[in-house]
Amino acid sequence: MRRQGMARQMDPDDLNTERIVTVFGGTGFLGRRIVKRLLERGFTARAASRHPARVGRVFSSARPDFSSTTRMPVAVAADILDASSIGPAIAGSQAVVNAVSLYVEQGTRTFERVHAKAAADLAAASRDGEVGQFIQISGIGSDPRSDSNYIRARGLGELAVESAFPGAVIVRPAVMTGPDDVFLTTIVRLIRLLPVYPLFGDGGTRLQPVYVEDVAEAVCRLIDGRNHKGSVFEFGGPRIYTYTELLREIARQLNTHVRLMPVPFAVWNVLAGAAELLPAAPITRNQVDLMRHDNVAAIDAPGLKQLDIEPRDIDEVIGLIEQLRDAGSRSSPA
Repeated sequence: MRRQGMARQMDPDDLNTERIVTVFGGTGFLGRRIVKRLLERGFTARAASRHPARVGRVFSSARPDFSSTTRMPVAVAADILDASSIGPAIAGSQAVVNAVSLYVEQGTRTFERVHAKAAADLAAASRDGEVGQFIQISGIGSDPRSDSNYIRARGLGELAVESAFPGAVIVRPAVMTGPDDVFLTTIVRLIRLLPVYPLFGDGGTRLQPVYVEDVAEAVCRLIDGRNHKGSVFEFGGPRIYTYTELLREIARQLNTHVRLMPVPFAVWNVLAGAAELLPAAPITRNQVDLMRHDNVAAIDAPGLKQLDIEPRDIDEVIGLIEQLRDAGSRSSPA
């Protein structure tokens, strides 16, 4: 008998279950939300991870958010960098989602190895395993010709996936926000903390932040009965801000004032390079590279509207961040 609240281990009976979806990166920021929504739709969702025990911890903590009839995900031990582990993980799947991301290179775990080579291996294995649908999570601005190693690897990954799995769907979200993100949550905390807030460059980069739950819902709608083979989707929020406008809007939502100071990108690169030496880098050079370019969905690309999703603005996410902050303050010992 399985313990309630724990992720299930894959067993042979799962191969006879219809509507199986395997999500690589299924415990990550976006991936775990995709898994949750698939489960709520009645799919058998496999969360593939190098550390399957983590699947149980992540989804046990999320259990109160599930309906009483929702199954827990199937924990699958698989490493996207180990091609031999991919086949068993995806066997019998109706769809495969690649939501694996790498933000700091370490040893052999390079951007190109993870975002291009491993993505191609997963797509090829899905094709050979007769998987019906493959969805690659990329990002707006991905460009195989970019000077940035990170942005170039993302672009090369798209090309590799499209070549390995004809008809694959590419999903490019704008910068994603959520109550546990590293973007909006960090800005909210620093605006409260810093007397002067440093801008990236002159603060003119345009951004279209999108709520991570909207992206997860969109991915599930692509899987659940919608035929969009070969499409490239770009998901952005309802408003486009310059970075300066975004900071001022966040400050307004927090009922506070923010003083802004331009900081050249060259300085940010030096700071980020030093930060990457820390165990948990607060900022990386690839993040600085991303802030050099507008992060806005293309007007002619299909997006949330085509999937009948009304995107939510940052005020809702800021409200959730503040709720968590208040709850944390109340639970802290005096």
